[in-house]
Amino acid sequence: QVQLVESGGGLVQAGGSLRLSCAASGSISRINLMGWYRQAPGKQRDLVATITSGGIANYADSVKGRFTISRDNAKRTAYLQMNSLKPEDSGVYSCNAEVSTSASYYTYRPYWGQGTQVTVSS
Repeated sequence: QVQLVESGGGLVQAGGSLRLSCAASGSISRINLMGWYRQAPGKQRDLVATITSGGIANYADSVKGRFTISRDNAKRTAYLQMNSLKPEDSGVYSCNAEVSTSASYYTYRPYWGQGTQVTVSS
């Protein structure tokens, strides 16, 4: 069983910063892509950022220059550093990871964390 647990969310004023963490645990052989997604009330879940196992990052246009995704493969943890936060950044942030549990052949399947709330006040 694979578990992803997010932490670091909270309430912050506009212009402030938060750092989210996503820790993977369980029967994990390899983790390919990891990413962060967010969902605001009444809206669909959208991609925020992804990072490959080799450290190549991709960002939504709305967060470029403000957010930084990173990962520590040894710790099986991904991070999202969020700076210059805006009220429109508010939402539930969820971590996603493509995980293989097999040591013999690589079949990656997506896993999701429970989400962590980020609220940015004006």
